Amino acid sequence: MAFILHYHPLSSFCWKALIALYEKGIDFTPEIVDFGDPKSTAAFRAIWPIAKMPVLVDSSRGDTVPEASIIVEYLDLHGGGERGLVPADPSAALEVRLQDRFYDHYIHQPMQKIVGDRLRPESRGDPHGVEEARLTIRTAYSLLDGRFAPSPWAAGEAFTLADCSAAPALFYADKVEPAGSGHASLAAYLDRLKARPSFARVLAEAEPYFGLFPA
Repeated sequence: MAFILHYHPLSSFCWKALIALYEKGIDFTPEIVDFGDPKSTAAFRAIWPIAKMPVLVDSSRGDTVPEASIIVEYLDLHGGGERGLVPADPSAALEVRLQDRFYDHYIHQPMQKIVGDRLRPESRGDPHGVEEARLTIRTAYSLLDGRFAPSPWAAGEAFTLADCSAAPALFYADKVEPAGSGHASLAAYLDRLKARPSFARVLAEAEPYFGLFPA
């Protein structure tokens, strides 16, 4: 098999796919997409015209796979590795997929709204939209806090797709809307995610780019 991941080390959704690749021990070729470089952008658009990262190319099967969650499930099907990140049991798999969507919709996307607003010219900001995003994140924090005892991970005892989703969402959300001392179990969960070797590797690789994150 021959996998190529088109991504950027700072991209939060790319982290979900990277965590899965490292968690499963799958060899791949990293291809960094630089939207500041017209050649890099054109090459990426030729692969995926929507031009949203990450995209996995499986040259051995002739597949081009967009969308981070789908990439993780594709790796379960075709990537080998030691274990699956989506359980075989249908009920358990449904819970994992629910948690994956929860983190993406109610923490990850609102976080990106806040970050995106910081990148706009001041005259084109959206303070109402940002406050709505902050409220969504705070509500999600409240729903999540307390669900990690005794289960250590997002959907139970095993590290799954849900945790691949939670890690980048919570890491970046904590920078723009900190969970604070009122969500102790959620903060402890984020600490466990940071200590997980797969995510620790992603963070180490992203560190040289953190200066580009809008404070």
